[in-house]
Amino acid sequence: MAGDALSLPFRDGVFDVVTISFGLRNVADTGQALEELLRVTRPGGRLVVCEFSHLPSRRLNELYEKYLTGALPVVASRLSGNAEAYDYLAESIRAWPTQPELAGKIAAAGWSGVSWRNLTLGVVALHEARRRDG
Repeated sequence: MAGDALSLPFRDGVFDVVTISFGLRNVADTGQALEELLRVTRPGGRLVVCEFSHLPSRRLNELYEKYLTGALPVVASRLSGNAEAYDYLAESIRAWPTQPELAGKIAAAGWSGVSWRNLTLGVVALHEARRRDG
């Protein structure tokens, strides 16, 4: 089913778990999307967000961002023929909030017990939260 993340075509509280992978960066309003996910989740249900993120070490993150803006588009243009898509990918990752900042946005949308764990040194982070009971 196709739908708008800012206005999901589902009743309130119908899902035990809601998830979004590598898509939250691309919605027009992150907070509204997180609120919509909360709306369609039953009390006690879970949220799982898998998204590109930032390396926790400032120095390593700077190197990673140089890779994203320099090497990745060059490699991508040779392999895919669509370097512009990878320019967008690099910019969207650089502009994306850090893990603690995203956790704050998730909590601000009404989710509780927000946590995250880094995968691949923080290139990707898995955020989890719960909808409060009742």
